[in-house]
Amino acid sequence: MWDDMMAHMGSYGWGHMLFGGLMMVLFWGAVIALAVPLVRGLTRGRGETMSQRRSTALDLLQERYARGEIDREEYEQRRRDLRH
Repeated sequence: MWDDMMAHMGSYGWGHMLFGGLMMVLFWGAVIALAVPLVRGLTRGRGETMSQRRSTALDLLQERYARGEIDREEYEQRRRDLRH
């Protein structure tokens, strides 16, 4: 049986099969390594929501007022300060 297998594979032996498998893994690894940055670059900036946008001082003040952390008087005073 061994002789039949060696005759079929020729003089290359197992090393040729291992090299072919390694090359296949390297090829698909390179394809994936190039595809990931490409997809990220094409989708960058899409789906940006308000929560991903950088909050301004006025936005933060409004959030604090909405959560009840500050009262109306303090909110109005700070809002006036921010607008000037």
